[in-house]
Amino acid sequence: MNALKAGLVKLQSWEGFLLVVLIFIILMNASLTDNFLSVGNQMNLFMLSIEKIIVALVMTFVIINAEIDLSVGSMMGLSACAFGWMFQQGVDPVLAIGICLLIGLVGGFINGWFVARVGLPSLVVTLATLIGYRGLARVLVEDRGIGDFPQWFNDLGQKGLIGPVPFGLIAFVILFIGLYVVLQRSGFGRKTYVIGTNREVADFAGIDTGRVKIVIFVMSGLVSAFAGLLFAARVGAVRGDVANGFELDIITMVLLGGVSIFGGTGTLVGTLLAILIVLNLRNGMALLNITGHIQTGVVGLLLIASVLVPRIKLPTVKAKEVT
Repeated sequence: MNALKAGLVKLQSWEGFLLVVLIFIILMNASLTDNFLSVGNQMNLFMLSIEKIIVALVMTFVIINAEIDLSVGSMMGLSACAFGWMFQQGVDPVLAIGICLLIGLVGGFINGWFVARVGLPSLVVTLATLIGYRGLARVLVEDRGIGDFPQWFNDLGQKGLIGPVPFGLIAFVILFIGLYVVLQRSGFGRKTYVIGTNREVADFAGIDTGRVKIVIFVMSGLVSAFAGLLFAARVGAVRGDVANGFELDIITMVLLGGVSIFGGTGTLVGTLLAILIVLNLRNGMALLNITGHIQTGVVGLLLIASVLVPRIKLPTVKAKEVT
């Protein structure tokens, strides 16, 4: 009985609503298209957006902490372009991968330092680094396309690692499990929520809020750099506009998952459900030959609905007093 009550309470939550929406979308896609449930289509569903959904997981931490990171797309582009440039210069690919991850770590630290220690708003800081990191990427490759990467590198993004399951999807699952444990089951996760709810209270409680924020931004930069490398491997080439505008899709997924833009609330499970909704919605519309502009509009409407629905309050009827 207790388990049933707990289940009903969960279904009344935002995650429960997203689960119902997801099931409805899957059933609709399966009924309207013949090959929606095929293994190949399901793998393709994830792989076309694997870089975005990986970064969405760590963006959940950033927004719960009442911050924003607009530079993730530019960091993905910088990492990919840095790898292409170094490969073209004859740098060993394995060493180049390590340097790209280090670039992500340093870039994330720069964001975190200016937010946590200097006290600048994360919106301003990451808007500036969005422009700066994108500029560096364009300086490295200019308007050229760089490709012909080693086959083993391309295989990481283009072929299955375990049967039909590609490396990117395996990395996503591992990252989700690890970040879920950190956010929902660790002291660091609790500090993330407390700071996002009220930083002054967290300061009075003795929490080193600056350190927590820097760690979160470093995570964001590092994961974004990793995602940029995955993009380079999947496409097999890089240009200066790699991952341009990806940050908007990433933030949309997180907010749709129920994470408050003001911080303090939200879960990785909600983000995961939102990711699955967006991926299945886009995939179903693509199979029906619906254009990309319409797909983007539908996802935008879904985001607006995700903000409005929780604010709708049903009128309550008060019982009349019996005299």
